[in-house]
Amino acid sequence: MGVWLVGCGLLFSPASAMAAPTPKPNVIFILSDDQRYDSLSLTGNPVTQTPHIDRLAKQGVFFKNAFVTSPICGPSRANLFTAQWERTNRVGFTSVSKNFVSEKAFGNSFLMQLKEAGYSTAFIGKHHTKIADRSNTQLKQNIDFCYYGEGHLGFHPADKKKTFSNLTNKSQIEGLFEAFEAYLKPGDDSFYENAHASIKKQLKPRDPNKPFCAWINFNLPHQASLGGMGTRPGDPKFYSTLYQGEQNKFAMPAGYPGNLSLPKDVITREEQPGYYRFSEASLKRSLLKTSRAVYGIDQFVGNLRAVLEKLGLAENTIIVFFSDNGLLYGEHGLGGKTMLYEESVHVPLIVYSPHLAAENRGSQRAELVVGQDIPATLLEMCGLSIPETYQGQSMVPLLGNKKVGWREDIFLENLFTDQGYPRQDAVRGERFKYIRYYSKENDRNKYLPDGIEGEQPIYEELFDLANDPKEQRNLANNPEYETVLKKHRARCKQLKQELSPK
Repeated sequence: MGVWLVGCGLLFSPASAMAAPTPKPNVIFILSDDQRYDSLSLTGNPVTQTPHIDRLAKQGVFFKNAFVTSPICGPSRANLFTAQWERTNRVGFTSVSKNFVSEKAFGNSFLMQLKEAGYSTAFIGKHHTKIADRSNTQLKQNIDFCYYGEGHLGFHPADKKKTFSNLTNKSQIEGLFEAFEAYLKPGDDSFYENAHASIKKQLKPRDPNKPFCAWINFNLPHQASLGGMGTRPGDPKFYSTLYQGEQNKFAMPAGYPGNLSLPKDVITREEQPGYYRFSEASLKRSLLKTSRAVYGIDQFVGNLRAVLEKLGLAENTIIVFFSDNGLLYGEHGLGGKTMLYEESVHVPLIVYSPHLAAENRGSQRAELVVGQDIPATLLEMCGLSIPETYQGQSMVPLLGNKKVGWREDIFLENLFTDQGYPRQDAVRGERFKYIRYYSKENDRNKYLPDGIEGEQPIYEELFDLANDPKEQRNLANNPEYETVLKKHRARCKQLKQELSPK
């Protein structure tokens, strides 16, 4: 393998290293919602077909061990804005933490860094964390094409959000594609003319003389947006017919629904929101709807790439695909997220660039990477320096298939203390995962990134992921693993300190 050089924001193979500088690349960041690692045909889903996402991976780099460190919508997205762990940025789920992404942190976000470097910028779809103030003033004033709805969008977003009233496509994925296409193709005035008066000033089409960066946020396949799917004449037919009769291909977790693996003082099924307490029949219906939604996202990726080709932009556009967290579908007797099991924290990540050398296309990397690594990666790929505030690392060396020194473990945390969820932190290494849980007696609906002075965990888990990938055998009380347990306890404490504000 040849040596890779980084120049003009792009990765060059040796054959092209002396070529004339290429214009700065365009960037598209696609973020889905509650999409598990195993949701793709690429990752072995027994039902869902995702040919366009799979093709993106085969032409780019697929990260087999990509994780979110705060597996819940708002905090996970704040981590992407700031490139920091939650205990550093202190932006938890807003209803509990009451904290916003600061003006400085937003200024350091990859969106704003690219804007300052001369990029046209777009932010489209779901928004789930406050930027600087309750009105997201910095977002609205600084992003050229700012077309979003706060919180859950629903499958037909115009029903809930006046922002989306100008869409001719009423279903979420197709509507957001319509918005992206309107941004990308200056000259189509109907989208702008029919925009709600309250947002017209924040909708500027792409300047064709500038490179662009678009962050596209779905609220699918989140359960909150599955209701109403395929119920209207204008909905694409596959939302109501695709995979019909294939529900039995979805395997139920062993012993479900009586397979709760945690003590009752940690969590009970009854404490969880009702929409995450499935019967076997309702779970299979939900999995079917989820498969249809993921197929819709896959169609979006295919349509997006077709438009880029048509406009002559494909040869210089980076595409990153990621999810804000996964979801438990009955594993460990639970639904929902925030728990630090693999189903919640392990997500798909694809980084595609048309400038990758041929020998690196389709490679799969096994390093432990996190969402916070994406901002640093994009900035380096675009030739920009990485802010000192970032805790994530650039994955550019990994895209070049280099063997480099990389992290051997990652710190995970849940600081959301509503809906019955316990506070937790964890260390996920290449082989073992250690999770610890704290008492709920004094922390309900409080935001406690520093914990409670003197507290000790009320329960611990240790899993050997090499031999127990589904985390079914807790080794924390097994004397044979006492040394491993102590090592991971100490490492969890160390990482917690290293990632906390100085």
